[in-house]
Amino acid sequence: MAFEKTATLQGSNDVYTLSANLKKYTLRDNAFDELKTGNFQYLRTLTNDSVTNQEVKLKIVISNDLTKLKIATTTLNGLRPITIYKSAAFKEICEKYEFIMQDFLNKGIFEKK
Repeated sequence: MAFEKTATLQGSNDVYTLSANLKKYTLRDNAFDELKTGNFQYLRTLTNDSVTNQEVKLKIVISNDLTKLKIATTTLNGLRPITIYKSAAFKEICEKYEFIMQDFLNKGIFEKK
């Protein structure tokens, strides 16, 4: 998963790019953690049910110069990517993902292409 100017989640039609007015404090205020490399990472679990094996984690990483990003959904341990748009079983997870991304759009972190 390499940094790109635009990013999309596998299976989704939505393409995101970083806002030109994005500031580092905006990321910090919206639960992004600054890593030792200077990059910013948003890491959240999209499922509440720990009984099933469908635990999904959303991972968004933004480069330290705020020009490139990457978006992925992975297993809870982060080792395998999961395509949440391939099955109706992930409908609730897709809704949570779309809610989070819409919130980031509203706050000026991302722009939709």
